[in-house]
Amino acid sequence: MPQVTQAAHKDGDYFVDYDSKVFEDVKADPGEKALLTFHTVAFEGSIGLVNILNAIRLQRKGYETSILLYGPGVTLGIQRGFPKLGDEAFPGHLNFNKNLDRFMKEGGNVYACRFALQALYGHGEPSLIPGIIPIQPQDVLDCILLHKKANALIIDTWTV
Repeated sequence: MPQVTQAAHKDGDYFVDYDSKVFEDVKADPGEKALLTFHTVAFEGSIGLVNILNAIRLQRKGYETSILLYGPGVTLGIQRGFPKLGDEAFPGHLNFNKNLDRFMKEGGNVYACRFALQALYGHGEPSLIPGIIPIQPQDVLDCILLHKKANALIIDTWTV
């Protein structure tokens, strides 16, 4: 039987080279915009959280950044907590809430489709995280088109 002779990894060890960056650190030119759309269900995968973090990063790079929650994406913007709203039932339970709040506090806009909110998921506008802007279903397409006309970077987040 072969023996393992290498010492076990310990906290603080590196598995990869964190210092070697391949691409330049791109910053936005004045007036550049970014839009991240979310048609994904909260907690059904990592893409919702990953692209909220990408939105925060784009904003910090100087892009005028917006998030559009539509369809099941509105579930990312609903207030959570247990046993009370705002109580974190387990570590990470409020990751969407905390990161969307951070994004908005840093100047980003978050829009949520009223149709999906009420007709699909049975919530009203008071269910949204404070600061999220409710929009009409017809505004979903217009939001995307306005960003396209502005030559914005658009990242579409879909879960099927």
